[in-house]
Amino acid sequence: MSTPTHRLTVAQALVRFLSVQYTERDGVRHRLIAGTWGIFGHGNVAGIGQALLEAGEQTMPFHQGRNEQAMVHAAVGHARHLDRLSAQAVTTSIGPGATNLVTGAALATINRIPVLLLPGDYFATRAADPLLQQLEHPTEADVSVNDTLRPVSRYFDRVTRPEALIPSALNAMRVLADPAETGAVTLALPQDVQAEAYDWPEEFFAERVWHVRRPAPDPVELAEALWAIRAAERPLIVAGGGVHHSRAEEALKALVDATGIPVASTQAGKGALRHDHPADLGGIGHTGTAVSDATARTADLVIGVGTRYTDFTTASHTLFQNPDVRFVNLNIAAFDAHKLAARTLVCDARAGLTALLEGLSDHHVDIEYEAEYRAGKASWERVVEAAYTAADDNGVPSQSQVLGALDAVVGDDDVVINAAGSLPGDLHKLWRARGRRQYHLEYGYSCMGYEIPAAIGVQQAAPGTPVWALVGDGTYLMMPTEIVTAVQEGLPVNLVLLQNHGYASIGGLSETVGGERFGTAYRYRAADGTFSGAPLPVDLAANAGSLGMDVLRAKTVRELREALATARASDRPTCVYVETDTAGPAAPPAEAWWDVPVAETASRAAAVQAREEYDRQAADRRRHL
Repeated sequence: MSTPTHRLTVAQALVRFLSVQYTERDGVRHRLIAGTWGIFGHGNVAGIGQALLEAGEQTMPFHQGRNEQAMVHAAVGHARHLDRLSAQAVTTSIGPGATNLVTGAALATINRIPVLLLPGDYFATRAADPLLQQLEHPTEADVSVNDTLRPVSRYFDRVTRPEALIPSALNAMRVLADPAETGAVTLALPQDVQAEAYDWPEEFFAERVWHVRRPAPDPVELAEALWAIRAAERPLIVAGGGVHHSRAEEALKALVDATGIPVASTQAGKGALRHDHPADLGGIGHTGTAVSDATARTADLVIGVGTRYTDFTTASHTLFQNPDVRFVNLNIAAFDAHKLAARTLVCDARAGLTALLEGLSDHHVDIEYEAEYRAGKASWERVVEAAYTAADDNGVPSQSQVLGALDAVVGDDDVVINAAGSLPGDLHKLWRARGRRQYHLEYGYSCMGYEIPAAIGVQQAAPGTPVWALVGDGTYLMMPTEIVTAVQEGLPVNLVLLQNHGYASIGGLSETVGGERFGTAYRYRAADGTFSGAPLPVDLAANAGSLGMDVLRAKTVRELREALATARASDRPTCVYVETDTAGPAAPPAEAWWDVPVAETASRAAAVQAREEYDRQAADRRRHL
């Protein structure tokens, strides 16, 4: 008996296959590939491009991008806001279009966010060789520029035969839907194979539902974790992005309410508890709050939930200073659970937190410890209020006062997006997160240019939700291109554009490591050849306006508040432009160290002094074994 088949091109078959893939968790289904971003060239226009046209918007929604890297960022923003249960695909031509994907792919994989990449590739038949934009390797003829995507992809395959698409596509979906393995997935598609026809088995196009599992903790690991928590006198929970991905916020709150264990959050985990919960200590690590870092230094047990323990979180392994400190790591990925020689609890965050609550229902931290961290939290709230408040509403706002003005305007469901510059540090310390997905910081890769396209992805994922992309002038100049996409699609994203005439974050870091702010200011060259002349006469607000945004210029704190309120009420993409007072009140300084190596030998006094300070701080590094 013959199997029913459909004769389609490889590209047509792939689009049709992707349109019937779903995820399911807790009884709720999502479309796994919700749409496809694309920029077309000779490597995909007659393949994936023609297939998308033929399929139509109902089968596979199409989004037109302006930059390939930005398309990946938009897809990442979309998937992250939907708790990794829905992703988007990105198609490009061969050559530079494909290699432009690499940065976005690295960002997705580092942050454990699913995105499907479909770059064109050379002819599999070698009928035309070499092609326009083809890399010719002298000893490896099967290498193409797409191989640069291998190390930044969780799954990679080059589909050189039509029938090879079947196992490759299934494996791609498996990885995208796997909460422990997910990240960028690349299917490199030779342009001749894209257009080649094949008789596809009907079963290939059957609707498939990929269950996103919630593995429960192992009983032995759970018993050991419960023992460690009960034995601890000063336990501290470090909440990472896994809390959000698992929708484990309520389970975390229930555990904290029952036990009184305080919570400090990573950049990805901020908002796991509302800012006004008495046990929420705010950010931890180099950009953390004073109360979080003080508590971390004396903690005898650190309970990591869904965190990768990056150097910003551990203050480059100088933060957890209690000689007896031990770790319990609850993580769905065993790779992360084993970090810092921890007792492991390899399971879903919500399932693990629920199990811990059941085993700790009669346990509570000492009331003196609870009173101590609550007092520290109250003290830090006064610091935040001082940073947010302007002495004169008619004055030029500092960066922290910009955040204060935005804090006064946003609602609980607004989303605030940032990734790079000096803003991540200020936001981690100061922002009062009110909703589970309000605080959207991409700090795994800290990629300049992420914010605007990510805001588009979030807006697509949550129509009607006010979305704010916060960028400095340096980040804006990296990638303003997707403003055009927001205008084209009628997506009312809000851009808060801060002009501070250079790389403020790296300028400050440069000063502390003996670099003396070299190459970090956006200024004319002075007579001595350095970039220390007058600020450049660049009008970024006019640029945003020329790309189609409504632009509101704010010169004072009062004007800023009014502009932000106007932007939030608008149904059009809107830019609020403000030149900040770089000499005004700054955010609180770092409460913990970050290891950026300093020149061991130097003739300039600044570098010599910086090295002395580096050696002093590095002496506190320790291996947690």
